[in-house]
Amino acid sequence: MKPIDEASEPSTSDKSKGPPLGEVLEFMRLLWAVDHGLQSTSKRMEATLGLTGPQRLVLRLVGRFPGITAGRLAQIMHVHPSTLTGVLKRMEKRGLLERRSDPLDGRKALFSLTETGRALDVPSEGTVENAVQRAISRMPRPRLTSAQEVLMALAQELGAGEPQPDNPNGPAASKDDEQVPVAEGGAAASKSASR
Repeated sequence: MKPIDEASEPSTSDKSKGPPLGEVLEFMRLLWAVDHGLQSTSKRMEATLGLTGPQRLVLRLVGRFPGITAGRLAQIMHVHPSTLTGVLKRMEKRGLLERRSDPLDGRKALFSLTETGRALDVPSEGTVENAVQRAISRMPRPRLTSAQEVLMALAQELGAGEPQPDNPNGPAASKDDEQVPVAEGGAAASKSASR
C-alpha cells in the first residue's frame, strides 16, 4: 500500500481509477475496505468455525479475563454494553460462556469460558485475529505505533458523542442491565459487534 500523498502526481494506472481523492477521502476509502474485510471474514468464520468475528473476540477476551463483567468487556471492545447482549446470550446458549452472580455485588454477572469455550480459545487460521497478526508482523514497531495512534484518535473522534462509562468496571448498571437482557442493537456503528 502506498502512503497517502496529495502532492504527488498519480501514476498512469492510478489515473484510470478516477480523480485524486485527497487525504481524508482516501483514508475513508481504506477504512471502508477494512470494514468490508472484517465483515467478509466474520461471515467466513461463522461458516467455518461457528463463530463470528465479534463472538471470537469475546471468547478470546473472556479467556484472558475470567470473571469479567459485561460492562468491562464492552469497555475493552469500545462498544456499549447493550451491544453485547445478543453475543453473550448466544454464546451462553451454545455452552461457550457461563454466567454467575458476582458474590460481592449480586447486581453484576461475571462471565467465564466453559470447557467447550476454552477448547476454542486458541489461535486459529482464517480468523480476523490471524489476519491482523500476519499484517502487524510485517510492520516495523514505529509504524505500528503510529497506526495505533491514528486509529485511537479516529475512534475517539467518532465516539465523541457517545456516553463514556465513569466506572472502570463498566457503567453503573441495574441488576437487569448487568445480566444483559437489553434488546440487541445499539448505534449503527456498533451493529456489527452485535452478531
